[in-house]
Amino acid sequence: MKKFILSCFVYFMIPVNIFAQGSIKLIVLGNVQDAGSPHIACRKSCCKELILHPDINRKVVSLGLIDESSQTSYLFESTPDMPAQLKNLKKHTGIASKELPDGIFITHAHIGHYTGLMYLGKEAMNAQHVKVFAMPKMKTFLEKNGPWSQLVNTHNIDIQSLTNNVPVQLNASIKITPFLVPHRDEYSETVGYLIEGPHKKVLFIPDIDKWEKWDKNIIDELSKVDFALIDATFYDKEEINNRDIKEIPHPFIIESMELFSTLPFEEKRKIFFIHLNHTNPALNELSTQTQIIKQNGFHVGRINDEFEL
Repeated sequence: MKKFILSCFVYFMIPVNIFAQGSIKLIVLGNVQDAGSPHIACRKSCCKELILHPDINRKVVSLGLIDESSQTSYLFESTPDMPAQLKNLKKHTGIASKELPDGIFITHAHIGHYTGLMYLGKEAMNAQHVKVFAMPKMKTFLEKNGPWSQLVNTHNIDIQSLTNNVPVQLNASIKITPFLVPHRDEYSETVGYLIEGPHKKVLFIPDIDKWEKWDKNIIDELSKVDFALIDATFYDKEEINNRDIKEIPHPFIIESMELFSTLPFEEKRKIFFIHLNHTNPALNELSTQTQIIKQNGFHVGRINDEFEL
C-alpha cells in the first residue's frame, strides 16, 4: 500500500499503515477499464495467464472516500467489481457493521461505471435508500430503464441530482464538484469530479476524449489541485490495432506525457494514470512502459493507493 502526502511541494511515498486520527483519505479501489482484466474473449498474452491465475488487484476503476471523524464513506463509480470493492472500503473505514457507503457518485452510463448498482437490488442485497449522486441525463436513464428503474421504484436507491459545476457539500470538511467532460454520451452525460478535503484537492477524470476536445485546459486544472487521477486507457495506439481508433477516443499515455513534458517536477508528480485497458502494459508494474512513466515523473494509480486530503 502506498500513501501519498504533500510535503514542501514534493510527493513522497510514506511506508506507514495509518494516518492521523480523524483524517480524510481517498483510496484507489480499482484502476482497470470497464470490462476488467482478464478481458472477455481476449486471446492475447495480456490475459492468457490471468485466466489461469487471476490477479485479485485487477479491479475496475473506482475510488473510496473516508472521513474518519464522522465515520462516513463514499464510493466513486459503481463497477462490476463493487462487492469486493465495498469490502475493501469497509476494511479501510474500520467500521465493523458498515457494509455500504453513505453515497455513490457516478460519472456516466458506461458499463464499468454504474452496473454495480445491480448488487443493491432484490436479487442481491436488497439495500434501502442508498444515495446515488447523478447528473440529469444519468438520473433519467436510471429512472426510465429497467432493471435500474426497479432500484428506484423499490427505494433500493435514492437518486441525488447533480448540476454541472455546482458543489455538493457532504459535510464541513468535504466538497464534491461535478464537471462535464467530452466523451461518448450515448445514454448520459459524462463528468469528472473535483474532490476537496480540508487541506487538499483531487481531480478525478476516469473517462474523457482527447484533452483538446475539453472546453477547459487540463494544465490549468492541474495547477489548481494537489493530485490528479486521469484517463490513461491506452498507452499508445499499437494496443488496439484491431479496432478503429476513432470509435474509442482517449488520451494515450504517451500523448499525455508529451503534453505535460514541460511541467515542473512538482506538477508532474501530481499525475496518476488510471482506467487502464486490459492491453495497457502499464498495468504491469514491472513493464518497460511503467518504468518510462516513472522516469518521466508520473505515476500509475494502483489499487490501495491512499491520498490524505
